[in-house]
Amino acid sequence: METADYSKASTNSYQGYLDKNLEVDDSMRVSILSEALPYIQQFAGRRIVIKYGGAAMVHEKLQNAVFRDIALLASVGVQPVVVHGGGPEINQWLSKLNITTNFRDGLRVTDKETMNVVEMVLTGRVNKQIVNGMNKLGALSVGLCGIDGGLIEARPFDNGSHGLVGEVARVNIDLLDPILSKGYVPVISSVAASKEGESYNINADTVAGELAAALHAEKLILLTDTAGILKDKDDTSTLIRQLGLTEARQLIKDGIIKDGMTPKIECCIRALAQGISAAHIIDGRISHALLLEIFTDTGIGTMVTCRG
Repeated sequence: METADYSKASTNSYQGYLDKNLEVDDSMRVSILSEALPYIQQFAGRRIVIKYGGAAMVHEKLQNAVFRDIALLASVGVQPVVVHGGGPEINQWLSKLNITTNFRDGLRVTDKETMNVVEMVLTGRVNKQIVNGMNKLGALSVGLCGIDGGLIEARPFDNGSHGLVGEVARVNIDLLDPILSKGYVPVISSVAASKEGESYNINADTVAGELAAALHAEKLILLTDTAGILKDKDDTSTLIRQLGLTEARQLIKDGIIKDGMTPKIECCIRALAQGISAAHIIDGRISHALLLEIFTDTGIGTMVTCRG
């Protein structure tokens, strides 16, 4: 399920931000490695749910960086769980098949014909591309969707007004526990079925948040195409590095968090309310964004916690 894009700063201004803030020399590498140790010790044996999407799914260099980050996390004892969508790939296949895409309130209206393509692309092509890429880099992975083992039960979103767009009704993590305990990385596409066996397309951010809560994950991390939550959407220097629940709700009310960022922050809020320690919205356009956010003191994105 796709939502309208969150407005981003221009490419030129954003590149300037990266050049200014992410120059890496030998001393910085040593500093990062030194900072990483206590975090590695803290998160060993803990579960981290990663929503993989945006530019990091499109550009090969960024794909490899994400896969390497996940392989490293798994190798130091963290138990990563990956959730993905695949809107651009879905759009390509709908176009090839001459199926018209319609949106209402920023969401794709998903009829049966469209859902067949969504299910084919997400559970087949995209999921297996991710699994294959991660396996090649040492993070042995298992491809799943919400239908497998009754992992996620779906129900219609907004009383079915958007067709076969769904939301999470229930999560059953029994399937994931043995996979994680054996050291494999679950890679989960955001397709699930209702009690009646009807397939639904669910927003991948929402799936990631609900899985994080059900797994009692240490963290939920959303890879996006923005620097994080910005006070001014056109100025990356206004990045909010830490945010409490009360502040997050107020930013939605004030219209600072809006459009496609709203469901992202709302899924963070729901996951935090159900017991996870922290949720992070980070920029997947930065190589090794996951390691920089998890294993350094300052991080690179916005961390949302229960404080406030």
